[in-house]
Amino acid sequence: MTYWKPAVALFAVLGFGSMASGCVSSGNVPGRIEARAVDDATITTGVQAAIGKAPELRAADIDVATREGIVRLSGFVSSAENVATAASVARTVKGVKSVHNDLRLK
Repeated sequence: MTYWKPAVALFAVLGFGSMASGCVSSGNVPGRIEARAVDDATITTGVQAAIGKAPELRAADIDVATREGIVRLSGFVSSAENVATAASVARTVKGVKSVHNDLRLK
């Protein structure tokens, strides 16, 4: 009977260890997805604020969307210079990895 106790303890340790490692190695962690969404929302808000502070862009109709740090600018501006300015302003915001500029002239 004394042989069973060590065997049961060994199986218990191995069983709990494998369950714990399965939880840790899970690639789909909801907290990471939520954190990325919050970061993207923060970046979008920052880009919108920065564009709003640029006097030459205040009258422009610019939409900002962010996914995984990549900012997409769309909408209408009055000059080619404003297209370039909007992209430059967006790049100054912390967290922006790149800018896809889909702005059009009015």
